[in-house]
Amino acid sequence: MRPAAALTVLSCLLLAGCGGTDTDSAAPTTAPGGGATLEELWRAPGDDVAVIPGTQNHEPGNDRVSFLVVDADGRVVTLPTARVWVSKALDESPYLETEAKLERIGVPGGAEADATHIYVATVRLPRPGKYWLLAEPEGGSTKVQALGNVIVSKQDPPPDVGDRALASQTPTLASTGGDVAALTTRTPPDESLLRYSVADSLAAKVPFVVTFATPKFCSSRTCGPVVDVVEEVSHRLEDEDVRFIHVEVYADNDPAKGVNRWVKEWRLPTEPFTYVVDRTGVIRTKLEGAYSVAELERAVAAVR
Repeated sequence: MRPAAALTVLSCLLLAGCGGTDTDSAAPTTAPGGGATLEELWRAPGDDVAVIPGTQNHEPGNDRVSFLVVDADGRVVTLPTARVWVSKALDESPYLETEAKLERIGVPGGAEADATHIYVATVRLPRPGKYWLLAEPEGGSTKVQALGNVIVSKQDPPPDVGDRALASQTPTLASTGGDVAALTTRTPPDESLLRYSVADSLAAKVPFVVTFATPKFCSSRTCGPVVDVVEEVSHRLEDEDVRFIHVEVYADNDPAKGVNRWVKEWRLPTEPFTYVVDRTGVIRTKLEGAYSVAELERAVAAVR
């Protein structure tokens, strides 16, 4: 996905030194971060860096947040888990402490993103506004603390979990007379993802996955080969009554012409976006940016 403005770090903070406040790790406490402020946690010994965001569209509630952590030498950190704290201000103690898990982007043998893994956490963002997020991968020889902002809107433009899916007449092999090149920029194309429209799937009352993505023009390191992931899960579940739909992003598959009418209908400010919809037409999962086969499989299992 394109660089996200919604997760940012103040450059003056990133240039600050690493002071550090030692806390007694043996002291029993239930306060997130042991009662330290978020800035004190960030200034603990180690590399102080910025998170690289994978998501940018958030509404109040329990939100999926994905991100990369890159150390001071430019290496992507791929430790299995990262500790995550969230606060409303740097000089406040975090109100939430949770764990982010490393998820593999793409599928073995498929196209690779610039990064092959991404951290994913579910965080509680109760109200609109700016939140501070600090992530620290666990278990490395050198600590890395990555800091950023998450911006929560009162009502985010794209459809969200709990909304009804829009009955879009997305293009199919039938509607284009079998013109595969008009339907996908993926090489090689997977025609199984081009058979059904969103509107037809809603009318048929079957659960479905729809991904708005452009394999050829997906360029950022957190974008990932999401169509490969959708294809992999569709093949694993080909005997199940679940449809999988791929919709391209640009008019005539040409970025110079801007986004197509289906992206506009769904009010998607970035790509890729993937939705899992149940048989009643209600969105049950929204996946922004890159995600793993396991994440999508879990989401589909919930609507089968």
